Amino acid sequence: MTQSSNRIFDELARFATDAAGAAQGVRREVETVVRSQFERLIKDMDVATREEVEVLREMVVAAREENERLEARVKELEAKLSPAGSAGTAAP
Repeated sequence: MTQSSNRIFDELARFATDAAGAAQGVRREVETVVRSQFERLIKDMDVATREEVEVLREMVVAAREENERLEARVKELEAKLSPAGSAGTAAP
């Protein structure tokens, strides 16, 4: 009886090992399917890539710097025009 119970335990252990291996295989397959579905969903949503966002960020920074430079230039030109304009429009 000892030998038959050892055989049963061996079979149960082998069955558990096979089941664990099969479960890992199923898990990997599910992960692969889920990953591919997410990738397809993101592609269909037309989401920007990291590289595209970085390029856009650089463009925004350059535009902001240009805007600040132009704003300073406009103020400078207004300051030059202001004294000349007020001298010519003196009240009688």
